[in-house]
Amino acid sequence: MDAAIREACGVCGGWAAGQPLAYLTCFALYALQHRGQESAGIAVGSGEGAGIWLKKGPGLVSEVFPETGELKRQRGPLALGHVRYDYSRLGKGAENRQPLLLRYRHGELALAHNGRLVNGAALRDELAREGAIFQTDTDSELLGHLIARENNPSLEEAVAAVAPRLQGAFAFLLSDGKILIGLRDSRGFRPLSLGRLEPQGYFLASETCAFDTIGAKFIREVNPGEAVVLDEGGVRSFQVLPAAEPALCLFEYIYFARPDSNLQGHNVHLVRRELGRRLAREHPAEADMVTGVPDSSIAAASGYAEEAGLPYEIALIKNRYIGRTFLRPTQRMREEGVDLKLNAVQKIVEGKRVIVVDDSMVRGTTGVKLVRLMRRAGAREVHLRISSPPVIDACLYGIDMPESGELIAYGRDTAAIAETVGADSLGYLSLEGTVGAVGLPPEQLCRACFTGSYPLR
Repeated sequence: MDAAIREACGVCGGWAAGQPLAYLTCFALYALQHRGQESAGIAVGSGEGAGIWLKKGPGLVSEVFPETGELKRQRGPLALGHVRYDYSRLGKGAENRQPLLLRYRHGELALAHNGRLVNGAALRDELAREGAIFQTDTDSELLGHLIARENNPSLEEAVAAVAPRLQGAFAFLLSDGKILIGLRDSRGFRPLSLGRLEPQGYFLASETCAFDTIGAKFIREVNPGEAVVLDEGGVRSFQVLPAAEPALCLFEYIYFARPDSNLQGHNVHLVRRELGRRLAREHPAEADMVTGVPDSSIAAASGYAEEAGLPYEIALIKNRYIGRTFLRPTQRMREEGVDLKLNAVQKIVEGKRVIVVDDSMVRGTTGVKLVRLMRRAGAREVHLRISSPPVIDACLYGIDMPESGELIAYGRDTAAIAETVGADSLGYLSLEGTVGAVGLPPEQLCRACFTGSYPLR
């Protein structure tokens, strides 16, 4: 997977009286860690509105919450959590870490958000002209300002009133310390699901793998435009935005979601394996073996090997102990683009014609590294196969992606890209093949980064 594209955030939270909900939320964040690794946080409510406890910080969940004792001491029945990446469109800096905790006339408000408002700049300008003072660069704070301006002690009613002003891709969790509300955009660009905690409780999360981790049972996905309310009475919901044709981000299936998660009734691992099978049918190659780029491309690579009747080999080893950033210590390593996170197994690839399957190619930097790794290990031929279409446009909905002109497929055909990365051949899975592997009608998936046609601007 090209490091130039990343999901932005993961959210989770719930209500469960008599259970260590803050503790459970922490474990759910572990399950969602792949969605954001720069910061993490948890807010806990008493259920009565008597103050919200908050802790957040930089780094992984394990770094922010190294001791579980403080979480076990938080007895509130309500909690929400957040993991995020830091990048310019979301706002960098400590003040942008979530959950946000805001204070207004009717008490405190905790917010956690995944996505991006396409009308965020317009809302920020409007609020600034009305005298608003902003503490962060995030779209999440905009929702807090809009709710405060409603001047309504009922959080449910305030959310219902301001939600129609939000345009874009979002899954919000927010709480006043008494209730927890999950809110999904009208097209369902960003995922959000509801689960049940026994004996009496409910939980919301970006992905169903979080439910498995904490022993919750999946109930259903939150519908586009729906608000789900959790409190001592259980769960209820209401439609706050007119539901449009669903348009879940196609990249959730290709890369973002964990393989053990289910989205729209389809298991992510099985979808990725089918992506590989279709890729083998569309772009076969004379080769001796198939390998995948760990970890997100393993399923697609195994599907390719099965369909092609070729052996699958673990020819790329990932070093899981390299930090999120590192410096190459010598000039030679910098010039050759040596990646300390990945290494080829020479005894497996030496003298072989190798098919390398990756899930996507964005800037092309990872593609160049993969080909160099294989050639340095003695591969006779390197055939690069991508289990998604060429990425030709930047995302408007909160995915960390380069601008269009920085994309390797922007204005280039496949032959030119293959020459750029140094592969003997290159094949992308077609958009039709990608959508077909998911098993949903194409109009129910956001395909904008592959087509340049956006459902909402």
